[in-house]
Amino acid sequence: MEAYSGFAEVYDFLMKDIDYDVWVDYIEEIFKRRNYVPRNILELACGTGNITNRLAKKGYNITGLDISSEMLTFAKDKAYNLGVDVTYINQDMKELEFSGKVDCVLCLCDGFNYILDKDELFNIFKRIYLILQKNGLFIFDISSYYKISEVLGTNTYAENFEDVSYIWENYFDSRTDICEFDLTIFIRQDSLFKRIQESHCQRAYKIESICQLLEEIGFKSIEVFNSFTFDKPLLTDERINFVCKK
Repeated sequence: MEAYSGFAEVYDFLMKDIDYDVWVDYIEEIFKRRNYVPRNILELACGTGNITNRLAKKGYNITGLDISSEMLTFAKDKAYNLGVDVTYINQDMKELEFSGKVDCVLCLCDGFNYILDKDELFNIFKRIYLILQKNGLFIFDISSYYKISEVLGTNTYAENFEDVSYIWENYFDSRTDICEFDLTIFIRQDSLFKRIQESHCQRAYKIESICQLLEEIGFKSIEVFNSFTFDKPLLTDERINFVCKK
């Protein structure tokens, strides 16, 4: 099954421990530290719009883009319920096409780890560079090499809730730096459970490799932090945040 098709039904439930308000506050703190007030923002791999819609609520003109039409259905419903106007685009960011320029591009919650080929990642960064205004900001994060290779690694995770259960089996290949996730989800429907199976793959990237690609394209003032802080990342940090200026 296509990644994030059936999973879209339970994505928000399984991600319920994430404080998206804190995430939005962190983004705004980055703007403040850079003395930058973006008017137009593009968020790649926006998922169900948890960050997109919050930023729209704060008055930013934001567009959300995601490869999964199912995830975007939930994002649009949330925007309607919040009373915010957000444009959502169903598009693979590897084929990124966007008319006009934006002041800021976001890609959060490890969207770029799903790009398995380094050359494809370079091309995405290049497309982002072209649609950014001069001095525009590119803010994104990745799951760290440590997290994908060691924490996820070749491990199995499972949880059982009243209406949802899942089994998450991981297989990390150190030759390719790619981790394959086999996910089986059971969703209660009346007295029965619906079974959903999906396979996802993520690549573990090292910080130096990402920075090299950004520098080759022309980004300047590249800062790297342990996510949600402004501290230098440690080897065992699990999420790494990048802030780049065109």
